[in-house]
Amino acid sequence: MQNNQMIRAFYRAVKVDNVQSPYNTIHLKITYPGQMSGSYSEKDMGIVPADSQQAPFPVVVFFSGVNCDAQIYQWLAIKLAERGLVIVTFNWVGENLPGIVALTPGMDITMWTPAKYGTAPTTTALPAILAELQCLQQEGILAGMLDLEKVILGGHSAGGRVVLENLDQSFFPQVVAGFGYAVHSAAFIQMGYPPGTILPLPSSLPILIMGGTRDGVIANSNFRYGISAKDASTSVMRTFYEGITSARGDSYLVLLEGANHFSIVYPFDPTTGRPFLDFPATQPEDAIRAFMAEIISLFIDAHVRQQVTASQTLKQLLNCANPLINTKDCK
Repeated sequence: MQNNQMIRAFYRAVKVDNVQSPYNTIHLKITYPGQMSGSYSEKDMGIVPADSQQAPFPVVVFFSGVNCDAQIYQWLAIKLAERGLVIVTFNWVGENLPGIVALTPGMDITMWTPAKYGTAPTTTALPAILAELQCLQQEGILAGMLDLEKVILGGHSAGGRVVLENLDQSFFPQVVAGFGYAVHSAAFIQMGYPPGTILPLPSSLPILIMGGTRDGVIANSNFRYGISAKDASTSVMRTFYEGITSARGDSYLVLLEGANHFSIVYPFDPTTGRPFLDFPATQPEDAIRAFMAEIISLFIDAHVRQQVTASQTLKQLLNCANPLINTKDCK
């Protein structure tokens, strides 16, 4: 980047309808490509204009894992902003389960039951975030610069599951693609599903499913779903092969050799979530993150921005010999 270009961010707070106070407020961080102007407001208030030459910006809405602070995904937000994207990360303190207060990606667990699954969105955060994006398009730093017909969903762990389940334009017409790490659609047996059930996913949009071979959180949580396998890959791979029905060549599976459940986060926070279930990563985690960011960026460039060279580069990247790739597929 040139010296007068930089990645910047600002904050917003939004209310969520039908949620009781004090758990009805989401705090957003919007990261964007900035362009230094030398203006008074820039020097006095730190308000840096967006780089209008890169507009209109597709928008990535990223859903954190449960009890994972949005800041630990800031490294990825910066990498994507450097590619000309606007990224929304958020923190929402709420009740994932009655009486259990945590940082939440905003799941509507009532929609996970066999009678309701697939009939309506399972995300309670996204409608409020999309409404705020409309406000940002009208005034402020990003006014007139957002491409709100190209919204990409991304997520980690439970946040990634939210992504998989809501890539449906009948729910959200603005959404055009999605990616998730350490994610699957295995059904909770406590919801009344038979053991080993993989829930079907919307399959009309491009999707990138990633996982790690050292994901101890998934491996040690398989009992929730009645999956007898003790490994990190079975539920992820079955989600790709059984949960997704499309065959357009824009659905990807990538298992990263040596990556664990929290390889997508930096800096790592061991005080919340379930990191005590995880296995140690066996590859350099900076290399894992860099490779992950490149895959995600090329996926967006290829299937949202329709860049032919990006599609070719993504295929070459996944098909070349690389010690970070354990399994990859496309359908």
